Amino acid sequence: MSKEIVDVQHVGLKYQSLNGEIDAIEDVSFNVEKGEFISLVGPSGCGKTTLLSILSGLIKPSHGKVYIEGEEVLKTSDKVGYMLQKDYLFDWRTIYQNVILGLEIRKILTSENKAYVVHLLETYGLIEFKDKYPGQLSGGMRQRAALIRTLAVKPEILLLDEAFSALDYQTRLAVTEDIYSIIKNENKTAIMVTHDISESISMSDRVVVLSRRPAIVKSIYSIKFDCPKRTPLKCREDPNFREYFNTIWKELDVHV
Repeated sequence: MSKEIVDVQHVGLKYQSLNGEIDAIEDVSFNVEKGEFISLVGPSGCGKTTLLSILSGLIKPSHGKVYIEGEEVLKTSDKVGYMLQKDYLFDWRTIYQNVILGLEIRKILTSENKAYVVHLLETYGLIEFKDKYPGQLSGGMRQRAALIRTLAVKPEILLLDEAFSALDYQTRLAVTEDIYSIIKNENKTAIMVTHDISESISMSDRVVVLSRRPAIVKSIYSIKFDCPKRTPLKCREDPNFREYFNTIWKELDVHV
């Protein structure tokens, strides 16, 4: 039986600007089950990234509440890992040194956690590059290293903010396969912000469609494909893919 791990209840955010108060998010509610992969899509500037910041505890909402495993989010939590558009690997540190950075910062660089890092590097094909520097790796390998750095601190939930948008199209397709596989293998819960409808459909169990600012939830679509051992590329080839795409595209059309 699935278990709810994230519960977003009527979250809204107002902020002050030079022109006065602005409503960024009006009323957003949804929940996420443990092990689910959820995508947030919506028009540019509708508050998707702001919503991730609220979920992570970096920003406090003006109204509404967020719960993670039944506890209200009032500050940043070790249960949440954040993966950004850029990999933010330090060029002067080796891949191994980059991957253990979060453990160093949190002062939990134990022998057990070091062994877990080595396990992740071995499992996901980066162990032979552990002494290389980021500039010696491809964009896809760098993103894999960034994900392993996030996983090293053992978060329950991964937040992905346009995590693949800096990559060229072919690399992006390959990396989404990699990242999806890793997240599912590690049984992590993921919430992803993306502008790419195809990406959201191919990777997600559900897609949450947000309106123009101030954001509300317009629709939530359950994405189901009849393909064994689901992968993003297999989903793109499924006959139902186009129907999902057209439906969400019409939902996002700001001129309608």
